[in-house]
Amino acid sequence: MSPTAAPLDPAEVSAIIQQNVHREGPLLPILHDIQTAFGCVPDAARAPIADALNITEAELHGVISFYHDFRSKPAGARVLKICRAEACQAMGANAMSEKVLTALGLGWHETTPDGAITVEPIYCLGLCACAPAAMIDGRVKGRVTAEALLAEVAP
Repeated sequence: MSPTAAPLDPAEVSAIIQQNVHREGPLLPILHDIQTAFGCVPDAARAPIADALNITEAELHGVISFYHDFRSKPAGARVLKICRAEACQAMGANAMSEKVLTALGLGWHETTPDGAITVEPIYCLGLCACAPAAMIDGRVKGRVTAEALLAEVAP
């Protein structure tokens, strides 16, 4: 069972847009609120957002794809973010990441078929002195190993 987005309610999308459209810099608040409501930024919500802000869907896609926290599909029940910054790489994060991804049968930005775990890269958690670092469900952890991460997230 893979994760599914909440059903798209066009009236709710419109309400979210209207709540934010008059703000200075409304795009990011709209995207955050849409993702909160639906678990992601569904493709069907893009045209109304672009129309309301008088931007192209290409411009909107550029913003969504630039910010790593926006998703076009909902995340799994658990989200594992592994730091990819230089300090973590220097302390073995690349090899550790590969072990985790291989064990879960995933690539970056992918979710297990059962919807249990999503793995994402993150580019600095501020734990450089405790590298390599990861974040599991919003909790940061330092000096992590592949085995420790897998033990925590794998069923």
